[in-house]
Amino acid sequence: MFHHSSKLQFPVRVEKPDPEFAMLLQQAIGGVEGEIRVAMQYFFQAMGARGDLLISTATEELSHIEMLGYAVALNLEGAPLSYQEASAKDPVVNAILGGMNPRHILSSGLAAMPVNANGMPFDMSHIYASGNVAADMLANVTAEATGRVLATRLYNMTEDKGMKDFLSFLIARDTMHQQQWLAVIEEMGGLNASLPIPNSFPQEHEAQEHSYYCLNTSLDKPLPEGRWSSGPAYDGHGQFSAKQQPEILGDEPLLGNARPGSGAQSEQIDGITSPKP
Repeated sequence: MFHHSSKLQFPVRVEKPDPEFAMLLQQAIGGVEGEIRVAMQYFFQAMGARGDLLISTATEELSHIEMLGYAVALNLEGAPLSYQEASAKDPVVNAILGGMNPRHILSSGLAAMPVNANGMPFDMSHIYASGNVAADMLANVTAEATGRVLATRLYNMTEDKGMKDFLSFLIARDTMHQQQWLAVIEEMGGLNASLPIPNSFPQEHEAQEHSYYCLNTSLDKPLPEGRWSSGPAYDGHGQFSAKQQPEILGDEPLLGNARPGSGAQSEQIDGITSPKP
């Protein structure tokens, strides 16, 4: 069960409405780096891990969607409802001609939508909930990292004091969420203890001669030397090495002929690789 407060987690103020910035804020709601993504990701991870921390953070992310929706609406205040209005001299009204999302008029009546900055709906395809806690925590760190990148870019794209204060809060929460997911990994023994993920799979069942070399596939450049090509692997089970040329271990794949009735050419069905002259 969830409870809702009519008060926002953090004050959201807009000193000068900016309909174009409202369009950009949509990315933080319905973009692949946005709050719908992390809220749903943590919810579905919690269903697999039965994690109270995951549920609590998912619920907090819902509050961020609410705040961003309010920020979008505040930035749309005074936006035109028709192109006749758009011809007015008010710079806020004229913003429709400079990049305002027309769907904020056509589809939502000057309110936020579950879409990204291009107006594309969030389709849940970027929800990662594997049922493996270590894999999910790494996915969560990445999600919070890309979300923080987005929030800092939005911060740099506005001069509105209220919006900067609000985005500064979101950036700070992204910092905490990055740290907390890393702390979960540390509590499980650290990254090296979690690797390779899943660490429950008997590693003797994998072809370990291929587990720790870095492979160069460039035709004209050598593999640069680095931590990834020499020294102990992070899991403590192997040693990194480098191979400058790929080993070709397999043969050319041989597939059956095309099936009759498949719409292929008769040469394909009969197994003739090149047509007769």
